[in-house]
Amino acid sequence: MTDRPILEPTPAHPITVTPTGRHVVVRVNGAVVAETDAALTLQESTYPAVQYIPLADVVADRLRPSDTETYCPYKGEAGYYDLIVDGVTVADAIWTYRTPYPAVAQIAGHVAFYPDKADVTVDA
Repeated sequence: MTDRPILEPTPAHPITVTPTGRHVVVRVNGAVVAETDAALTLQESTYPAVQYIPLADVVADRLRPSDTETYCPYKGEAGYYDLIVDGVTVADAIWTYRTPYPAVAQIAGHVAFYPDKADVTVDA
């Protein structure tokens, strides 16, 4: 949609994307659904930091595209995936910005997991 606002990060609403630099494991109901050494940490304003995992490091046969879409004026259009774990569907557990805005371009090709639907562990 062309009428949606596009906002740039500012000192009042900063957004940073940096390599996590540590091993990240994502589990759903105890099953490993993603594991990577190439995660990115996105820190937006005062929100909790989010780990963005390369899509290639997610167990592909557990992913099902969802029809859900949302919009963030700082990051762009988000698409979603359901996760299938032991025959159970966890709806919209993952989001991704397929063509993120330039300020967060590094997260292209990465996905993030909702903390209430997945356990994301970053090694110390």
